[in-house]
Amino acid sequence: MKIGLAFAGIGLSKFRTFASPSQEFLNQSSKSLPNKSTFMEDNLKLGAFSVSLNVKDINASKQFYENLGFKVLAGDLKKNYLIMKNENSLIGLFYKMFDKTILTFNPGWDENAQKVEKFEDIRAIQQKLRSEGIKFAVEADEKTSGPAYCMITDPDGNQILIDQHV
Repeated sequence: MKIGLAFAGIGLSKFRTFASPSQEFLNQSSKSLPNKSTFMEDNLKLGAFSVSLNVKDINASKQFYENLGFKVLAGDLKKNYLIMKNENSLIGLFYKMFDKTILTFNPGWDENAQKVEKFEDIRAIQQKLRSEGIKFAVEADEKTSGPAYCMITDPDGNQILIDQHV
């Protein structure tokens, strides 16, 4: 699939085409791509993904995302947070709970906040990330088991929360 883009001032007869990212990925040499089974085994399994939004008006945000087809999955307006879902997409709406948008992963949960049978424990994830040189803003206590969380920051300052509830 190719996408054509016309640039203002150039005219519609002059297009620059770009291969879509999926096409570029498919065109790469199979030698440069990892074996699918190895790729899946070697990657961290971070669990369900959501974006946790810092909102100014939770009711307005709720209405906006409902208009986009999201439904409330969990949370409580009285506690200033909602988790909303549209198919496999999850968005958390948080009012006055933190000051930035946060990327959130939930080891041990699927996208319906249901426990999955097999998952990578947060402490194992944390150890793997530490071995890769990742620095933590908050660390999970590795002497414990069960629910815990850790937080890291990507090179652009985006916060990433790994929050295990089980």
